[in-house]
Amino acid sequence: MPDKVVKVDHYSAAIPNKVGEGARALSALRDAGVNLIALWGYASSARQAQLELIPESSIGFAKAAKKAGLKLMKKQTAFFINGEDHPGAVAESLGKLASAGVNVGAVQAACAGMNRYGAVIFLPQADVRKATKALGA
Repeated sequence: MPDKVVKVDHYSAAIPNKVGEGARALSALRDAGVNLIALWGYASSARQAQLELIPESSIGFAKAAKKAGLKLMKKQTAFFINGEDHPGAVAESLGKLASAGVNVGAVQAACAGMNRYGAVIFLPQADVRKATKALGA
């Protein structure tokens, strides 16, 4: 079965780098009915942490994030890929982008178990159209 490639909305938000802040923000999103298909959180400095959020649906997400006390940066487009795990699964997608002249900004990937994997590819927004065509999204 071929990989499924979907264009997704990617949001970033800075939060205090303090114990419990991530749990607080994510609990508020959960309580608002937001389902995230991808999330990364990391310290960006001693005082700040960064959340990278990809909601299953962007409908109502900004409102829920605001209610959760998150100040979202400008929405970006990324690509969510999932499929059967095998050696080189992510390399195949990156190769398609390289052949199209698209320089990837970042990629996050993980094995999901049950022989499945998922990846999110972030890239310069000026290259979204080329990436869409190259990945068949």
